[in-house]
Amino acid sequence: MTDYFFENALLADGWAENVRVGVEPGGTIGSVVSGGSREGAEAVSGVVLPGVPNLHSHAFQRAAAGLTEFRHSADGDSFWTWREVMHSFVTRLTPDDVYAIASQLYVEMLKAGFTSVGEFHYLHLTPQGHHYGDFLEMSEAIARAAGDTGIGLTLLPVLYSCGGYDGRDANDGQRRFILPVPEFLQLIEGLIGRHKDNPQVRVGIAPHSVRQVPAAELRECLDGFQNLDATAPIHIHVAEQISDVTDHVKATGARPVEWLLDNAQIDQRWCFVHATHMTDAETANLAKSGAVAGICPATEANLGDGLFPLVDFLNAGGVFGIGSDCHISVSPVEEIRWLEYGQRLIKKSRNVAAPGQGGSTGMRLLTGSLSGGAQALGRPVGGIKTGCRADWIVLDPEHPQLVGRSRERLVDSFIFSGNYNPIQHVMVGGRWVVQGQVHHAEGDVSAAYAETSKRLLN
Repeated sequence: MTDYFFENALLADGWAENVRVGVEPGGTIGSVVSGGSREGAEAVSGVVLPGVPNLHSHAFQRAAAGLTEFRHSADGDSFWTWREVMHSFVTRLTPDDVYAIASQLYVEMLKAGFTSVGEFHYLHLTPQGHHYGDFLEMSEAIARAAGDTGIGLTLLPVLYSCGGYDGRDANDGQRRFILPVPEFLQLIEGLIGRHKDNPQVRVGIAPHSVRQVPAAELRECLDGFQNLDATAPIHIHVAEQISDVTDHVKATGARPVEWLLDNAQIDQRWCFVHATHMTDAETANLAKSGAVAGICPATEANLGDGLFPLVDFLNAGGVFGIGSDCHISVSPVEEIRWLEYGQRLIKKSRNVAAPGQGGSTGMRLLTGSLSGGAQALGRPVGGIKTGCRADWIVLDPEHPQLVGRSRERLVDSFIFSGNYNPIQHVMVGGRWVVQGQVHHAEGDVSAAYAETSKRLLN
């Protein structure tokens, strides 16, 4: 093993000093000793935190960030007018474009402190709706970008069966998403086989939503996936918009979260992405199920979705994680900050998520994001402990946002004291990918992305 020595680190059971961590050749933590010796170890200068899992990403949308911030409709803009613009953008992307965009995004994620990502991946087919010569080509563009930049990946190919609740045909933007369930399962089986020996990649599935995957197709998909991997994660969009709820009630007679809890075996493998609009009973029952609520505050604000019922969910024992979704922001700090700030605005109170008097708001939200994100990604991440991947970030304690802070106030200061990045170094799977705030491949990645972006926009 390679040994590392941290003067101060946030471990699974709290802060510790003089921590010696042994990392196995494959990138898994083999030992953690508090009060250990630095002799013979690589000393890491700074305060060490676990890397943050990003449980929900649509990588290609990073290239469209900022392009929808104009008045699209005379009647007022909404998620649906945004989706029209996004679908038109999708029609132009090649596998090389997806690789370039994802690579740029993953470099940004790593520098910001995200060390693993759940890629909710739509694009399977050519713009005309045909298979590529290699059926896995689009998914492999994502996997290659993750491998080349060094981020841990849970690849979640999306099942998308129709254009809407009434079984309507797909529009031009959706044509590249549509696969019959048998072909979708063939795609998943191929990806599992191709990456079965790679500890940096996990393959799950993402039935897009009940709107896009009717009940029969959803059941066929879940049954088939159970035979491929009975433990892998399952993600689904649910109750993001009020219209999602009202349309679902019209189509099925039940609300979407209620319907899923009644019609699928929801457990800890599942991640309900957004789940913004729930009744008190749905909130309690989702928490009881053990599924993760995947909350994406920056995107949900950008799209005008609404606010997740965080306080009630936490009080019911719910598990949550964060994602950057459409990547109008790529920052775990901003997602966690706005998760709390949204609650402050509706509750007209402060430190809403803090666990009682004297409790740290930032610490509760960070540790919740670590454990819930790890569960949602189905990978051993989110903690500096034996058996986890060696994923961590190193903060500069002399940074103006952190200088002079006690350990008990350091995480709060990291999250709530500004927008400059105090992360100096990032390790993923036992490999330094960011050192001195520079990613090892960012020059080449940025140049390729710039060329791709200019061509697409022109």
